[in-house]
Amino acid sequence: MLRLAYNLYARTRLGYLFYKRQMKKARERYPQGHLVPQPVLFSGVKILPIPVLSNNYSYLVIDTYSSRAAAVDPSDPLAVQAAIEKEGVTLEAILCTHKHWDHSGGNAALKRKHGSCRVYGNACDKIPELTDPLSDEETVVVGSMSFKALFTPGHTLGHMVYLLDGKPFEGPGCLFSGDLLFLSGCGELPWGEGTVSPLACPSTIGEERQYNPFLRTHIPQLQEVLGLQRQHDEDLDTFRARVLKEVRQRKDVYKAN
Repeated sequence: MLRLAYNLYARTRLGYLFYKRQMKKARERYPQGHLVPQPVLFSGVKILPIPVLSNNYSYLVIDTYSSRAAAVDPSDPLAVQAAIEKEGVTLEAILCTHKHWDHSGGNAALKRKHGSCRVYGNACDKIPELTDPLSDEETVVVGSMSFKALFTPGHTLGHMVYLLDGKPFEGPGCLFSGDLLFLSGCGELPWGEGTVSPLACPSTIGEERQYNPFLRTHIPQLQEVLGLQRQHDEDLDTFRARVLKEVRQRKDVYKAN
């Protein structure tokens, strides 16, 4: 039943209509967004989180010198367009991490409004309006900003993340992780979309390593609590992928008291 529900959502027009209904309900409930966004600023770059749906974020990443911008995962095109107009920037690129409507649903509307805008992502994921398929470690340049695309399958077969190089701006590297990694969590591992591969309210990777269970699959105490042991002939990465899968499955069925 769960696999059928996922297939309906991800691969049919019924899923798109469900996304549209959820977006309408979120706009009615949160007309100003579910949280007040706090921009991240460093020399030459502004990163604006855009609250969308009931608990998601899109991002507008702006080269403040040229006023050129990239939108990451523009779920709600009205919210993203409002941010573009408020900031007075030119949308040059859409960086899409994966195909799910809550990350790609605004691609078509924004592409219609910004005809020269390019849409980037992995061809495996059938991303709406995709113009520039990317491979692992390819680079996307917007103004003076450089994003490295990294192939991170698991949540979907073609999931990618984007790493903004902060060095030219005397700032940190900034990872836009889609549904690969959340604050103290990770995205679901969908039914029927491949297997686990070994290996946001901004956080840092350093912080996540301290408390995110999905980044602590190497910790013996976690393995012991899960009742998992590495088999005699089992590759270490395969074992850690098995631990990751077990943690994610337990989260899927967890219900708070």
